[in-house]
Formats: sequence, C-alpha cells, structure tokens
Amino acid sequence: MADISKDQVKHVAHLARLEVSEEEVEMFTEQLSSIITYAEQLNELDTSDVEPTTHVLDIKNVLRKDEPKKWITQEEAMKNAPDQQDGQYRVPSILE
Repeated sequence: MADISKDQVKHVAHLARLEVSEEEVEMFTEQLSSIITYAEQLNELDTSDVEPTTHVLDIKNVLRKDEPKKWITQEEAMKNAPDQQDGQYRVPSILE
C-alpha cells in the first residue's frame, strides 16, 4: 500500500481550501492510499510495444474545406425579421 501521510492529506486539503475533521483525514488517508496502490498496478504491465495514443479510436477530422462562397446580403437576411431598425434586429427589452 502506498504511504500517504495524514500531513499530506491535511496539506492538500489546505491547498484546496477545504476544512476537514480528524475523522475525514483518517478516511481520506486510507482511500487515497488504496487509489494509489490500485493505480500502481499499471506499472507492472509491459507497455514497450504499445504505441502511445491520445484517443482509443482512430478519429479523423470530417469537416468540410473552409472555402469562401457567396453569402446573402443584409437586406436578404433582414427580410424575415419581424421588427428591425437601422439594419439590426429589434427585440423586446429584458432590462428594467
């Protein structure tokens, strides 16, 4: 089991601005030690022939090319606006 001290738990709690009781310090010490012991089991695996990956699946970018194309005019964009003024949409005020 990895050795996590009560002082280390208190130090991390202090850095995180958490107030912990002595019972919680004892509980977190045991839990963190168990977590680290479990994670240390990964060091026992031979990963020398495993290629590093950033994602489990082979993902490729499927976005279209960014090419310029003709866009609608401001008048065409505003023709469906229920209320407009000076080329901008008018909406009800939400501030009092």
